[in-house]
Amino acid sequence: MEKKNGYTQDGTVDLHGRPVLAAKTGRWRACAFLVGYEVFERMAFYGVASNLVVYFTTQLHEDTVSSVRSVNNWSGSVWITPIVGAFIADSYFGRFWTFTISSLIYVVGMILLTLAVWLKTLRPDCEKDEICNKAAPSEIAFFFSALYMIAIGAGGTKPNISTFGADQFDEFNGEEKKLKVSFFNWWIFSSFTGGLMATTGLVFVQENLGWGIGYAIPTAGLIFSLFIFYVGTPKYRHKVCRKSGIPARELVRVWVAAVANCRRELPEEPKELNEMEPRHYLIAGKRRLTHTSAFRFLDKAALKSGDRLLVNPCTVTQVEETKLVLGMAIIWLTTLIPCTVFAQVNTLFVKQGTSLNRSLGDGFRIPAASLGSFVTISLLLSTPIYDRYFVPFMRRRTGCPRGITLLQRIGLGFASHILVTAVAYSVELHRMQVIKTHRITSPNAVIPMSILWLLPQYVLLGVGDVFNGIGLLEFFYDQSPEDMKSLGTTFFTSGIGVGNFLNSFLVTVVDELTKRRSKGRGKSWIGNNLNDSHLDYYYAFLMGLTALNFGAFVWLAKRYDYKQEEAMPDEGKMESRGGDESSVAVGGTAL
Repeated sequence: MEKKNGYTQDGTVDLHGRPVLAAKTGRWRACAFLVGYEVFERMAFYGVASNLVVYFTTQLHEDTVSSVRSVNNWSGSVWITPIVGAFIADSYFGRFWTFTISSLIYVVGMILLTLAVWLKTLRPDCEKDEICNKAAPSEIAFFFSALYMIAIGAGGTKPNISTFGADQFDEFNGEEKKLKVSFFNWWIFSSFTGGLMATTGLVFVQENLGWGIGYAIPTAGLIFSLFIFYVGTPKYRHKVCRKSGIPARELVRVWVAAVANCRRELPEEPKELNEMEPRHYLIAGKRRLTHTSAFRFLDKAALKSGDRLLVNPCTVTQVEETKLVLGMAIIWLTTLIPCTVFAQVNTLFVKQGTSLNRSLGDGFRIPAASLGSFVTISLLLSTPIYDRYFVPFMRRRTGCPRGITLLQRIGLGFASHILVTAVAYSVELHRMQVIKTHRITSPNAVIPMSILWLLPQYVLLGVGDVFNGIGLLEFFYDQSPEDMKSLGTTFFTSGIGVGNFLNSFLVTVVDELTKRRSKGRGKSWIGNNLNDSHLDYYYAFLMGLTALNFGAFVWLAKRYDYKQEEAMPDEGKMESRGGDESSVAVGGTAL
């Protein structure tokens, strides 16, 4: 319910710091502009990322392992730099202005990258259907400088655009809170729509009409998307940036206070711990958090007084916020292996596809990177089914507004990755058998096996991401402390980044170790010649890691305590965020 004066209840303001009218701002009317930006930005990003390994091997003449490592390192940087962008947004400039500055850097990086692949003076000398000369050090330096400028720009846009979208829904308004439940489903839907445009149209343009045109199109699209974003400025709601200091500093203060009070005993009743009155949080546009039993050592930071009070006591809410971040960090560790599996889409899956028969008749050949579009297509088809049918169906049976809890949703996604790696292993076994039957040894030989054999693993990744990817983004946003929403969301992006780095590390180590073990008598698992390697062993290795990781996740999820907030006076009882909101305590029933 809106306030009598018609303003939002969560303290959001317009760009000039004035209170905003709930009826004229926010909700999906504002998110429509953000979704428009996201479609074109994703097209730009995936227009580069999806076919980058092919550019490295065919234009810059890097070997397979080096190309995979280069792609993973860049992708990892794109998803890691949001930690810095989120910190700056939460602590200093706010989401809107951090996004604005970063988006300009992003655009400059895309322009430079387009020049690097278009201008003859900036790229290796080669003509169509001819072998290119090896890239000069200056050409490589310019290309990588442009790539990493994009990574820096993405660091300020990725963590802030999605959280800025979620800010358009007032948590204190019951109707808007219900609308927000579906926000991340449709946000990822728009994101993958842009990715589909890249993996179908742009990849084909790059390989058939030229890399320059293939990069110029997404660059123009990115510039157009910024125009769309700023057209919606009058409709946006802005969270007020903290003026009292850096949010993460309070987390450190809780740990310091807990250590200082380590020898003191905790009271039997949590209500004896230090806490502010509800009115204090109402004025700040926040909710007071309820005490949970997790990480009880940190409760010592909220001890009120004593003979040896070394530091000022923290509040229960501050302690619970620290517990939330610690709990999310532990869950984050279990996301790294699934993110490593997903990193195969733009690396080994693509290289695997280049070795297969890509002809579909009449001289048309499918670009290997275009198969990534089936990840997108399966996600785009599955998301509406999940949101419109699965959630209502499960809601009637569980009573949970989300149908299933956030960790249950993530768990289903993690389980699907075991199936993905099992299918990839089976398909690779078949590919190896075809190679053996036809006695193929040349690295450039086309194996008489259709590239469509790879479709199942792409489709399964897309369906799984409806549970895994969207679930993680919503989980980390939902469970983050109120003043750390952007920084909390970077748990999602950084997991993808570390997953890419981890894949780069695994590919390098596995290649080196298996080379040494073979000593010229056997095969390396991953080599320049995939037709004379054992990629099936690597997929089996990933399958084992994924299964172990899933077991660890289930064990942790059963012990996770969701955020528990005290409702406002007119909202009734306390609610538990992320789990079944009809109950207060959900720890132990998450999965």
